[in-house]
Parts: sequence; C-alpha cells; structure tokens
Amino acid sequence: MTEPYTGIKGSRGDELAGRRIGLCITGSVAAFHAPEIARELIRHGAEVVSVLSNGAQSLIQPELMRWATQNDPITVITGKMEHIRLTEEEPERLSLVLIAPASANTLSKIASGVSDTPVTLLASCAIGAGIPIIAAPSMHTSLWANPVVQSNLERLRGLGVETLSPLVSEGKAKMASVTDIVEAVIRRLTPKDMEGLRIMVTAGPTYEPIDPVRLITNRSSGKMGFALAQDALRRGANVTLVSGPSALAPPASAEIIPVETTREMADTVAEQLKETEFNLFLAAAAPSDFRPVEPSSAKISSRIERPLDLKLEATEKVIGQIKHLQPNIFLIAFKAEWDKNRIEMIEQAKVLIQESGADMVAVNNVAVKGAGFGADENQVILVKKDGATIDIALDLKQVVAHKILDAYLEASHKKP
Repeated sequence: MTEPYTGIKGSRGDELAGRRIGLCITGSVAAFHAPEIARELIRHGAEVVSVLSNGAQSLIQPELMRWATQNDPITVITGKMEHIRLTEEEPERLSLVLIAPASANTLSKIASGVSDTPVTLLASCAIGAGIPIIAAPSMHTSLWANPVVQSNLERLRGLGVETLSPLVSEGKAKMASVTDIVEAVIRRLTPKDMEGLRIMVTAGPTYEPIDPVRLITNRSSGKMGFALAQDALRRGANVTLVSGPSALAPPASAEIIPVETTREMADTVAEQLKETEFNLFLAAAAPSDFRPVEPSSAKISSRIERPLDLKLEATEKVIGQIKHLQPNIFLIAFKAEWDKNRIEMIEQAKVLIQESGADMVAVNNVAVKGAGFGADENQVILVKKDGATIDIALDLKQVVAHKILDAYLEASHKKP
C-alpha cells in the first residue's frame, strides 16, 4: 500500500515521528486554518486525527479534514467509543490533544467538566488520562476580556492545559499563527534532556560599515544558529541568542540580543559571560573577519572616477575570549571551509581547537551546493579535542542541530 503522506511526511523534520495528534476544531472562523495546521504537523512527522464540533462542521467540511490528515474525521461519538480508544487504548492512544481554534464556549465547557460534543468529551477524557492538551483560543475581544472566560482559562491551566496567547487586533483575539502552534506542539512533546542548562548561541553575520549605506558582510543567514537555539529551547534549556542581522523570526522564549558589528558581538558575548555562568557556548555566527580602517561618515559618491582604495583591518575574534572568561564552559566552535576535502577540513578544525580551546568544532564545506550559508540543509564533521570525529550527513539544519546537541550531551556526560 502506498504511504498516504508521500511527499510531505517528515519533509520539515522528524520531531513528531511516531506521535499521534488529536486536532480538535471548534466553531470559530479560524477553523479554516485547520487543514494547514494538520499538514504542518504531518510535515514534522506526526500522524493527525481530526475531531470536529458541530460548530466547526458548519464552517468546514469533514471531507476536507479527511484529505488533510488521511484519517477519518470524528464528527460524532458512536458506539465505537472513539473518545476511549483515542485516550486509553494502544495503538490509537493520542500523544497530545490540540484544540485549534478553541472557542470561548468550548474552553468554558471543558473547564466546567461539560462533555456534550466530540471535542469536549475527548478533552475531558484526555485530562483524566494524563494526555497533554494545548489550546489556541480564538474569539472576539469582548469574549476574551470576559472575567468568566479568563477564570475558565485559569482553571484549565491549573489542570495542565497549555493555552497559547492570541494576537489581539482589529477587535478580535486572533488564534496564534500556524507556525507558533506547531512549535508549541513540538516543544511540549520533546524530551527535556537539557532542562536546567544555560546556553549561549551566536548566529548570523555581522555588518562592517564602509559608509552610512554600504557595508562588508558575508552570506550567513543565521539559520544554523537559530536552529541550535530552537532545539535547545525545545529540550528545556535556557537560551541566550546573540544574533547579527537576520531576516529570521527568533525562536520564542529565547533571550534575544541583536548586534550589528563584530565588535558589538564580541563585547556583548564578553558582558554576558562576565555576568552569567553558562554550560554551553555554540559559536555558530559568521562574524566578519575584516572591517574598513576608516569608514566614511558620509555616503561615498558612486560617480567617483578614480579607483576606490579601501584599507581593511582584522576584526576581533569573538571565539578567542570565551575560554578565558569561562574556562569550564563547553565550547563548540563552527568553521566554514571552501572546497576542501575531508582530511583538510579536519586539520583546520584541529588548528581552531588549539587556538580557541574549543571542546569540539563543527566544520563544513560551504562550497557544497544546497548546504551551508543561506541553505535549509547542512552537513558537518564534528571534530573533538582528542581528534575523534562524528560525521553528520546532509540534512535539514534543524536535524543537524539536534545531532550536534546530542553529541554535546554525550561528550559532557549530561545525557540521561
């Protein structure tokens, strides 16, 4: 039989592989997002079963959710005891119940123990069975501001139900974005094997001004550093992300410190290391190695007829100060090489270990098409202090980030 999800299952990662998600849809106009939520969960490896209230069925057709999930939608509880099979019986037992959108009516019913729809009945059983629940509220602001609704939300939180903050605008408490909802599911279901650890990550490029409008930089997008920060957050770590200019949305709940120049990055890192003790430093940024000695305070004319002489000097080495400021920190440095073979890359990594005192270096060949700067994928060689190596094959940067953090836990003897 052909895999029904061929082409999309796991296409964005395997974080939810082996997980069954009950996607409960209620009578909010935001129900039109439900197929997209289902497909995104599947793209991260999940299997999704949809459960629709009567109100939801008046807005979207169950057949649409059958297509989106490739599973029969539940629109009524029958003698098959769907609510029991999904909360108590393997292999159908759910890993998590996601109510998105969650109307004020449904949330209030669940908080009061009322079970009169497939959604409220499944949620009540999930609470009793210890299955995690995430709710993404969606309603008008008058309902959101109602003290009774807020009291019911507080009661749900006391029962362990996670509620995602809506975006309040245009007179409505709009459901959280699909991206934020899926990330909340991934984070809730990720084992917390880094809980209690403090981690600093540097990410992205830096800008060195030539004049007020021109600059020197590189092709770094920040994707690798952001992936590392996101994976560490999912695993329970406290993360400080020092980021150069990047178009990426920063991972939720990280402490974000934006910088622009290499000097700003070096100063920020030093300040943080002097104030706080960290367990792990991930130097994934690609700070500019050179800057103009005398940047112009005014825009240099583009009509200049003679050759423009630009004198450069080396910038600060951000990585060079880390072990001096915190000798016991575990340092993973990153080194980008261009068109070098494996042996040459490993030798360059060993040189960096000697220079910086790094405990491990992740070296990659950015000449490989589709990997490295700006790409969604990467492949790296992890080189340890003792010369041992770990090859991480070409994969999504989120997957590569997870494997790098696995290697850290193994090397630091913190792996459970």
